[in-house]
Amino acid sequence: MNMAKDNIYALPHARVGDFAFDEAVADVFPDMIARSVPGYASILAMIEQLSERFALPGTNVYDLGCSLGAATWLMAKRIPASCTLHAVDNSPAMVSRLRARSEQEQAALEGACAIDVHQADVREFPLSNASFVVLNLTLQFILPAERRDVLAAVYDALLPGGALLLSEKVWFELPTVDKLLTELHHDFKRAHGYSDLEIAQKRTAIENRLIPDTLPQHEQRLGEIGFRVVAPWFQCFNFVSMLAIK
Repeated sequence: MNMAKDNIYALPHARVGDFAFDEAVADVFPDMIARSVPGYASILAMIEQLSERFALPGTNVYDLGCSLGAATWLMAKRIPASCTLHAVDNSPAMVSRLRARSEQEQAALEGACAIDVHQADVREFPLSNASFVVLNLTLQFILPAERRDVLAAVYDALLPGGALLLSEKVWFELPTVDKLLTELHHDFKRAHGYSDLEIAQKRTAIENRLIPDTLPQHEQRLGEIGFRVVAPWFQCFNFVSMLAIK
């Protein structure tokens, strides 16, 4: 796995464009996300654990918005070999790297489930016969008006008792709370080596691409779609992960 250091925003940009999952980001993504998302390793560990609990033999498991496949690889070692694990992302840069890694590490996956890597838009990708679905920091990059349809498609594809793992950056309606947790998140970034310039430029780049919901919005929407259990299990500052069971 490429662990090149993220310095994309280290120098002043004359114009900060919208954030994109392009070649430059793919090159540094493991470092970027580890230093940007508090609790990311804990979320990955729980995805691995939950996949073993919920994935059923002969079903499909989906990692929607898989990026470089960090969750995909953890699940592949845990779920039944008769499952098919679908890793889906719309970024050519991410998908090309994941496919190359899959080809290089086939021997390490001997006896594990099949991994199918797809370059596709998760809003349009067909889902069926699913026992476990992961949307790990993915839904937040989909337009708010389109999120319900994505989640409804997941719900329809899940078998009874199947589960969705949904991780998101959120905002808080109480301004003092939202401001505090945003500042704590920025402190986290500083503690992991990002400068104030990097934090400011990254925030400008991503503000039109990542539009967060509140946790109550997530819970209400999931309940209205039909999930019988919606359980937020993790929060660190303004990042939350939920388990929704059909």
